[in-house]
Amino acid sequence: MIQIIRTTPDNPDFIQLIALLDKDIQERDGDEHVFFAQFNKTDNIKNAIIVYDNQIAVGCGAFKFYKEEVAEIKRMFVDPKTRGKGIASKILTELESWAREENYKSCILETGHKYPEAVALYKKNGFAITENYGQYENIEDSICFQKQL
Repeated sequence: MIQIIRTTPDNPDFIQLIALLDKDIQERDGDEHVFFAQFNKTDNIKNAIIVYDNQIAVGCGAFKFYKEEVAEIKRMFVDPKTRGKGIASKILTELESWAREENYKSCILETGHKYPEAVALYKKNGFAITENYGQYENIEDSICFQKQL
């Protein structure tokens, strides 16, 4: 049974999933990991969700304030053992609903060319590629997305 909870980044299950995400990112990004890691801290995040499958934490996501009426989606992850069940789309849908409840009008996010499954996920869920924003401007490996809520 799939269950989604809203929480904060200090939730132990969220922390455990983020450790798995960071390991995956470090392997894929290689030498570029140090650059991207600085933007993936959870210090400024207050809105996090965890997805449980039969009471086991299998996925997570979060969002934070980017600028007025714009939330930035961060820390999306689904355990590779449970991929293919639509969990990532459920995470996105819940994050969008929560952001809408907090009066955000759009969401932005960043991924990279080394994450083709993430690019496909965001496109499938109505996100459109946009110009790279903020710290990702002029970063060739970054792909930025935006969606109106």
